[in-house]
Amino acid sequence: MGYGLLAGAIAAEVLATTSMKYSEGFSKLWPSLVTGIGYVVAFALLAQALKTLQVGTAYAVWAGAGTAAVAAIGILFLGETLSLAKIAGIVLIIAGVVVLNLGGAH
Repeated sequence: MGYGLLAGAIAAEVLATTSMKYSEGFSKLWPSLVTGIGYVVAFALLAQALKTLQVGTAYAVWAGAGTAAVAAIGILFLGETLSLAKIAGIVLIIAGVVVLNLGGAH
């Protein structure tokens, strides 16, 4: 159950961050609302996930997966450039999350 809530928190955070790009500095109503609501939902779900998951692991997975997903969305859909540094960063984030989970931190 904890990891399901964490997945929902990650999805909400990614949606909120992506919407922030479209809000143009919070000057557009709907993307701004999606951003605000998305972050509230993300933190609410993360708080519920922390009832059963260790905070260090949950936060690392939440932040890491969200960062990697937003970077991928930027590259795939928002025209951001793909560089060796971005690829290496995403791979290191994913590797860190895997190590945390395999290392018995949960």
